[in-house]
Amino acid sequence: MSQTATAVTPGTYTRDAIHSSVTFSVRHFGAGKFRGAFDDFDASLTASEAGSLELTGVVKVDSVQVKEPRLAGHLASPDFFDAERFPEMTFKSTSFNVADDNTLEVDGDLTLKGVTKNVHATGELTSVADDGHGNARVGVELSTTIDRTEYGVSFDGKLPGGEAIAANEVTLNVELELVKPLA
Repeated sequence: MSQTATAVTPGTYTRDAIHSSVTFSVRHFGAGKFRGAFDDFDASLTASEAGSLELTGVVKVDSVQVKEPRLAGHLASPDFFDAERFPEMTFKSTSFNVADDNTLEVDGDLTLKGVTKNVHATGELTSVADDGHGNARVGVELSTTIDRTEYGVSFDGKLPGGEAIAANEVTLNVELELVKPLA
């Protein structure tokens, strides 16, 4: 973990539910992208006195939201998230590097369906020392792409010509606004 370019007041920052999101997208029918989000998740960022940062997060996979309710049920099934057996997806950073221009490179352990793999995410860090309401705020935006089959997300529906309905590569996007009371 490295010193941060943006000054982040030491302490633990927790997710501001109104200003945070966890979303995903996957190529669909080879023509467009299918998008979804999770409503129930938590995240925290801990800044040490020395300036190192650690990010953790937990997503309740049965909170998946898509435009078609029946499809949300299929995503919670064993074909995808298997929410009954594996109710949570988790992340814990192993390195958190901030460049002088506040771009981020974060490595961490992502666990999905009982499989843990190291992922590399890139993004941006922003910080406000005092939001005028007695809080310090940190913004973290990260994106990574994973191969869903490496996590046991094995749905392999095919089009009549044999092309996959859903690609294996899934992009995960996390936009967090994290808050720490100043007092």
